[in-house]
Amino acid sequence: MSRTTVITCALTGSFDTPRKNPAVPVSPKAIAQSALEAAAAGAAVVHIHVRDPETAAPSMELAHYREVVERIRERNESVILNLTTGAGGRFVPGDPDPSVAGPGTTFVSPETRTRHVAALRPEICTLDIATMNFGEHLFLNTPAHLRAMAAQIREAGVKPEIEVFDLGQIELARHLITEGHLARPPLFQICLGIPWGAPATPEALVAMRARLPEDAIWSAFGIGREEFPILAVAAGMGGNVRVGLEDNLYLARGVLAPSNAALVEKAVSLLAHLDREPATPDEARAIFGLAPRG
Repeated sequence: MSRTTVITCALTGSFDTPRKNPAVPVSPKAIAQSALEAAAAGAAVVHIHVRDPETAAPSMELAHYREVVERIRERNESVILNLTTGAGGRFVPGDPDPSVAGPGTTFVSPETRTRHVAALRPEICTLDIATMNFGEHLFLNTPAHLRAMAAQIREAGVKPEIEVFDLGQIELARHLITEGHLARPPLFQICLGIPWGAPATPEALVAMRARLPEDAIWSAFGIGREEFPILAVAAGMGGNVRVGLEDNLYLARGVLAPSNAALVEKAVSLLAHLDREPATPDEARAIFGLAPRG
């Protein structure tokens, strides 16, 4: 069991959270600044979505991703960048014809969803092995689309972080690994508490961890009030952890988190009570099986 734990900070996400907590970064400049602060606080990895700076709505604009990456790299060449490919997977059935996409649908091709990864070549990007009810909309990632996205990610020289939200998704991931579409050792992120996936409970985490491939490297997170309880359980099981305003808006009950850095600082403090230290970016590269910095 490792005594060094990788902390990932998920900076902004794609839900309507900026109106609930003004600390959620929106513009590329604000997202980059929040990433730098999170890294200084102890995050080895920053997980990046982008938003429209004018409306705060989720965006897939390559220029926004490029600006965030360049702003981070101007001041920090060490922190590991993890870009999402979850954007573009949302489908809302239309009314009266549910076969036609309705308002709120963002569903696009695998090539479009990985365009920024191919262009910017981060060390990590997410790959959501999930077709599910995601709150009130559908999150669609068919096996054929996952194979296509995995191929694009591999061609870019990027390691996929395989996000799973329930047990059946782990079985699909194992199948894609067996087929050779996902390389070994796989890097998994166990995502708990998202409606309507697995609940953010220790029992769910233990069950999902047990179904990962034996050589899997893994992290886990819970959303909302379960962010830090799941962090403690995951770290105690030898896993890595994730915090951030994408997943949780509060530092404590009734206290809005003032920044992503504040959530990372709380994670570092909690890990210290478990006799674990946050991994540096270079230590995280070794743990995650990434190439050392040149």
